[in-house]
Amino acid sequence: MKLALKVTPGARKNEILGWEDDYPQVGRVLKVKIAAPPVEGKANKEITLFLAKALGVSKSSVEVVHGTSGRIKLVEIPDGTDLSVLDNAR
Repeated sequence: MKLALKVTPGARKNEILGWEDDYPQVGRVLKVKIAAPPVEGKANKEITLFLAKALGVSKSSVEVVHGTSGRIKLVEIPDGTDLSVLDNAR
């Protein structure tokens, strides 16, 4: 399953801010702040680790598949993953 993210790198701490509906060209996105800087793939790696932990899935099952150099990213996660845990993760 694919999950659209709006990522803010270089934040003070990793956190999930919640859902934003009707984002242009993407639709619904999950807003996420990541502490890692946006250099040499550090933020992308941190996103996969942070989301895997938040969703309770293995690190290897989360992958950035589109938008590696932009703030809007498409992430592949296992089918059937319970996204309701993201609603309470702050």
